[in-house]
Amino acid sequence: MSVLVNKDSKIIVQGFTGSEGTFHATQMIEYGTNVVGGVTPGKGGTTHLDKPVFNTVKDAVEIAGADTSIIFVPPAFAADAIMEAAEAGIKVIIAITEGIPVADMIKAYDYIKGKACRLIGPNCPGVITPEEAKVGIMPGFVFKKGKVGIVSKSGTLTYEAADQVVKQGLGITTAIGIGGDPIIGTTTKEAVELLMNDPETEAIIMIGEIGGQLEADAARWVKQDGNRKPVIGFIAGETAPKGRTMGHAGAIVGGADDTAEAKKRIMRENGIHVVDSPAEIGKKVKEVLG
Repeated sequence: MSVLVNKDSKIIVQGFTGSEGTFHATQMIEYGTNVVGGVTPGKGGTTHLDKPVFNTVKDAVEIAGADTSIIFVPPAFAADAIMEAAEAGIKVIIAITEGIPVADMIKAYDYIKGKACRLIGPNCPGVITPEEAKVGIMPGFVFKKGKVGIVSKSGTLTYEAADQVVKQGLGITTAIGIGGDPIIGTTTKEAVELLMNDPETEAIIMIGEIGGQLEADAARWVKQDGNRKPVIGFIAGETAPKGRTMGHAGAIVGGADDTAEAKKRIMRENGIHVVDSPAEIGKKVKEVLG
């Protein structure tokens, strides 16, 4: 059992033959991920990295049985790539691309709503189920298999948390980088819910940042759900000047509840084990799991 991706996922790379797609697909294949091909319009029928290239996602689904897609398409075309994947029947769409225009994402978000698919991202590091599938840009060697799930808005802090968990002699079930844009496919709450319902996950690390309501919504849901599994929380951006975006377009403080202080308070009120420094994440997980 795993969340979103595993060794049986059949993964295609949209933007396969571009420099980013090539670099990260190579790493994914070396990790042992089941990459069944890629999509680059106009290059169908050729091979790249010893994998078939298709003109369309539809071809990749019909011919290679693809069910998962990772998108390395430039920002101007990425929303179309998301919609194409959804239309073709891809179940898990992971959009790595940063800088997709908000108007494009609104259109893509509305389009995929009625489809039987889940979008992770955009502007995210991807998803990894250690020792099974790495569908993203994270350094695979940091992650070891275990029983702790990670949900994070920050790519770098995902790797940091995983490294600390592993150093405590524990490991990771699945790490989900949800992305730092204002409009993303899967919220913190939805990602936490996936891990809460995963029988192999015994504790969840939830890493958020200033801006938006995602962490507060997730915290309230965790309490309503009966705090079934311990959740360890951290909020990045405590020292950020007001009104400044800190690397992520979604990290703009819009109201009193958007600050790091307010989010941490809400998380604590809802039974989440909050740490004040990312350096404390691993120790806290170990302590909570006993």
